[in-house]
Amino acid sequence: FQLTATLPSNYDSYKEYHLSFNDTLSAGLTYNKDAKVYVINGNNEQEVTSKFTIDSNGASYTINDLKTVTTDDKGQVVDVTKDSKIVVRYTAKLNDQAVIGSTGNSNTASLIYSNDPNSTGGGSKGETPKDKVVVFTYQVVINKVDQDKKPLAGAKFKLEKKLVNGSYKEVATVSTTAGSKFEFKGLDDGEYRLTETETPAGYNSIAPITFTVTATHTQGDSPKLTDLSGVAETGEITFTKDVNAGSLTTDVVNKKGSLLPNTGGIGTTLLYLAGSILVVGAGILLVTKKRMETK
Repeated sequence: FQLTATLPSNYDSYKEYHLSFNDTLSAGLTYNKDAKVYVINGNNEQEVTSKFTIDSNGASYTINDLKTVTTDDKGQVVDVTKDSKIVVRYTAKLNDQAVIGSTGNSNTASLIYSNDPNSTGGGSKGETPKDKVVVFTYQVVINKVDQDKKPLAGAKFKLEKKLVNGSYKEVATVSTTAGSKFEFKGLDDGEYRLTETETPAGYNSIAPITFTVTATHTQGDSPKLTDLSGVAETGEITFTKDVNAGSLTTDVVNKKGSLLPNTGGIGTTLLYLAGSILVVGAGILLVTKKRMETK
């Protein structure tokens, strides 16, 4: 996430300037305690995290007097002017309370700032309207079936996400001894690879399946999830989507004996919310920009 504050055109007239970002994460998002604060002038940014008081749960990032910031965290001179931007960057992860699907997981932020150049000692302040952004997450369910489309137990699957550098990072490995449904939750847009790491006895293993998850949502203060799709690039599978539940469902087929491995079929089972959220790692940090202008 990124929170951005601009400064008033008469910033030089202030004797003191209070600045506080107030940020409320929804229950499904956990702050990673990694916030950094920067002063940005054009293309130059300097870290000033040590100058701010940061709440342990990421609820606020405060400096009582921005006018006192004359050096950055490396001891280099920093020049804060009316044209400067103050930026907070941090990450959060989806937890077991994360909402999958169209509702999403929101965070709401506002900015409290000095609004009277003649006020001192923490005097007159204003607050911007609250700015809301939403993080969406999705789920994929695999129904394991035999060549007659009957549920097939005893398999084990590994799901990996393709990173920017082309390598793959494991999302989760799921196995069942009696059931035939495999759920992978906490996914975002991107390319994934599904590998059958254990195959039911007497059946042929499938080749790894590569597929892409694509989501569409509206922009603005309250974005909405409008579409969700899964397209297989390798492996003959077809996903059934449920946009409201944020789910993509498919059948994966094992065939018996000497038959060549194959996959196919269209799943019709809706994936319901259950279990814990499995979160993709550092390669897919969700970043949302917010801009709040002070007056």
